[in-house]
Amino acid sequence: MGAKAYTYILRCADGSLYTGWTNDLAARIAAHNSGHGAKYTRSRRPVELVYFEELADKSAALSREWHIKHMTREQKSELIAGFPVAGPAQGKASDRPQNVTDKSKGA
Repeated sequence: MGAKAYTYILRCADGSLYTGWTNDLAARIAAHNSGHGAKYTRSRRPVELVYFEELADKSAALSREWHIKHMTREQKSELIAGFPVAGPAQGKASDRPQNVTDKSKGA
């Protein structure tokens, strides 16, 4: 089995949502906020981590990212709404529950 990986959703400063995957969640959020993340988020900083899932490996994270990216805005909002909000330590995987499931599957 490969290293753990994460699929995540960010809320950008303009209110848009960005979905990605990484092996190091805290470092990736920091990269997005420093302007070294995805091109999409560079002009939409700061970004806020609003959802993530810990997965077994890169392949699973990429698959989940694809599925989330094909959800409607409403489905993504429902997914985020069911996710606990972290305090000032947002972006640290240890502050969030593990193996969150998608309530909108099959929609």
